[in-house]
Amino acid sequence: MSNYKPTFLKPADSSSYLDRNEPNLIESTNFVYNRYVSQTVQAQRQKLPIFNYRNHILYLLEKYQTLVLVGETGCGKSTQIPQYLIEAEWPAQIGICEPRRVAVLSLANRVATETDSTVQGDMVGYAVRFDACPNQPKIKYMTEGILIREMMTDPLLKNYSVIMLDEVHERTLYTDILMGLMRKILKKRKELHLVVTSATMDAEEISSFFNLNETNDKKLDTSVILSVTGRQHPVDIYYVKDPVPCYLQATVETVLMINSSKDKGDILAFLTGQEEVDKVVRLLTEHANLIEQERKQHKMIIFPMYGALTNHDQLKVFKPPPDGYRKVIVATNIAETSVTIPGITFVIDCGFSKSKWFNNETHTDSLIITPISQASANQRAGRAGRLRPGKAYRLYTEKDALNLATTMPPEIIRTNLNYAVLQLKALGIGNLMKFSFPNPPPAKNLKSALEILYALNSIDINGDLTDPLGFNMAEFPLDPMYSKLLLNSGDFGCSEEMLTIVSMLQVETVFAKPTTGNGIIKSRIQKRHFEVEEGDLMTYLNVYGGFANNNMDRGFCQKYFLNYKAMKRVAEIRSRLEKMIRNYNIPLVSANGKIEPVLKCLVSGLFPNTAYLHFSGTYKTIRGDVELHIHPDSVLYTLPQPQWVLFAEVLFSTKLYMRDLAVINSDWLLEIAPHFFHKTIDREFD
Repeated sequence: MSNYKPTFLKPADSSSYLDRNEPNLIESTNFVYNRYVSQTVQAQRQKLPIFNYRNHILYLLEKYQTLVLVGETGCGKSTQIPQYLIEAEWPAQIGICEPRRVAVLSLANRVATETDSTVQGDMVGYAVRFDACPNQPKIKYMTEGILIREMMTDPLLKNYSVIMLDEVHERTLYTDILMGLMRKILKKRKELHLVVTSATMDAEEISSFFNLNETNDKKLDTSVILSVTGRQHPVDIYYVKDPVPCYLQATVETVLMINSSKDKGDILAFLTGQEEVDKVVRLLTEHANLIEQERKQHKMIIFPMYGALTNHDQLKVFKPPPDGYRKVIVATNIAETSVTIPGITFVIDCGFSKSKWFNNETHTDSLIITPISQASANQRAGRAGRLRPGKAYRLYTEKDALNLATTMPPEIIRTNLNYAVLQLKALGIGNLMKFSFPNPPPAKNLKSALEILYALNSIDINGDLTDPLGFNMAEFPLDPMYSKLLLNSGDFGCSEEMLTIVSMLQVETVFAKPTTGNGIIKSRIQKRHFEVEEGDLMTYLNVYGGFANNNMDRGFCQKYFLNYKAMKRVAEIRSRLEKMIRNYNIPLVSANGKIEPVLKCLVSGLFPNTAYLHFSGTYKTIRGDVELHIHPDSVLYTLPQPQWVLFAEVLFSTKLYMRDLAVINSDWLLEIAPHFFHKTIDREFD
């Protein structure tokens, strides 16, 4: 590997953004300092780069309605700004929105520790999908989707005095929607203030978007920019000399190479998804066990890090390793900007990430593994320079790095808008074409979303939510197709089965994948205990049934090669969804082994995701005529190909694969969704 030291760009000096007419910012800002924290915590907080800008932040928030703050991940903006506002005795709640669940949980716990409280107390709380603190804390961390749902009951967010949108540069679907909604709310509530924070973004563009001043008078601007200089240590960048044939194996080899050196510090490796993370964790754990047996100096303790992990497992990565151990974290891009893991000195970057791209012909999202952007590469490398000088090992050549795109397109441009449109309709946004998006989505994607929602009977011909179905679907934190399944399940007499299937679809995979040849054969044999010819979705019923009947035992999962953490997460989600459907008086009934009611219920919600077996031997969508294939992991892959199937998602690797399949009867499509399908006969004339 060749050593390459790039020149890092630093944010502009924050003083250039401050009002020149108010030079004595510290003297003009009154606040109660360190009212809630101990002297030890005070000392730790004062070491953060954001501390030097404390008075500037408070002053600018008093003078401007919107503050756009640019600062490196780890500078303290996500944890300290809410505390500064509480210490300055700002009224009402402080709401902080994060794009990822793990960031909400870790930040809430961190701030609770710093304020000598708990996340169940009156000072700090959190709210994520399927889990929330019951109290109304002064500082509330939440995912973006939670805030959108709160707007349904409190459209002007009257319970909040300050809203903070964190990690805006990730430009998730909900980030863009929230920015558009917050712009409307700020016009109505002049006393509400907004903080928009990010590690890297076009600050001028965002500030202009939130500037409600319609004149050219700069004194009347409602938005201002503040740049915080981070505490970034130098990071040496290493590129591979030649492209690696398998970045999973290269990741393992690089970890072992670093561990064999005398350099101290923990390791963070980036991969694309849960399946890859679990595979590399298993391989590294085997090596770590060998190292312990041989009593070598550098022992390793391995942790996975991805969104589908349980809360308890996610928080393990933040704990310091035992004495004599080096911590190795294998993560998806969740660790890129959303969280700062202490102790990281080495970063391994595979150069890829998994993202959704919408196909408006099939009306489906495709999970596609794509090269990361240059901004993401810099963010990943920056994880190694938080506490001391670090090293970043990129598993791609320097030439390939120069060819990476500057940034990724915002998610709102490349993803399915079904859920987003349903939420906006529930918030009373009548004309979506006139809604203020920071980056307007393609008109075809909006049209596709409206077509699907109309087909699901959640909106009427005028684009308004139907009563009660449309309003009820909008209250579920699920894709509209899945919420339709749950709301229909009582009519088909299979609500118990549908709760299980929908919950299983919320995690990436429940089947463990051994890496050794013998283990692979054993896992296939054990999987056959659950498989049924009706497809993967019906197989999931057997998997969860066996898990529940064996008291959710870890030994059961080990015996049948199931992912115990994923199954526990499924059980947690199922419990939350069961409480929700009880509120709609949906009877909790079981089909008692009858297959047809369950399959018909699946058709009632997933009918847009159907395909038929073409005479060419491949599957094609009924609408769009797009060629699809059965995924090799599907139980149907080795069985005679059924004529008609429905699927939950499409995954692209070498070609388009259908995942999570169910075998259906074509007559059910005409019976259950006659408004979406009609039967025709092609006649060929000579």
